[in-house]
Amino acid sequence: MDPYYSKVRDYLLDLNISIVRELPEEDLLVVENEEAGIKNLVLICTDPILIMEQPLFELKGNNDSVFKELLKKNREIVHGAFALDDSGKKVIFRDTLQLENLDLNELDGSLKSLEFLMSEYSDQLVAFSKN
Repeated sequence: MDPYYSKVRDYLLDLNISIVRELPEEDLLVVENEEAGIKNLVLICTDPILIMEQPLFELKGNNDSVFKELLKKNREIVHGAFALDDSGKKVIFRDTLQLENLDLNELDGSLKSLEFLMSEYSDQLVAFSKN
């Protein structure tokens, strides 16, 4: 287990984020706060970084206009960005944070950035998922 795993877990509990799955042997947590639009957010402690990824939707059809809009929106996101998973077929939200200096406020800021993005942009994401 990564030495930062417990620290991240404790911060999540302090922030009242529901931990829905834990795999300590893989340094992995899955969390949610559905009211904030956070669902199946995967956090992986892999020293020296914390990786945060939330699946958003699967791509269908012609994606040029979707890619263009997501890249434009990336410019406005405070923490994290839209990205593709390894298959290149799923759009995810991804953020990384340094574990060595991670504090509660920094993790909270990244989660709030995702929350703000989901509250502001969810209708557009739903539309993208239908294309």
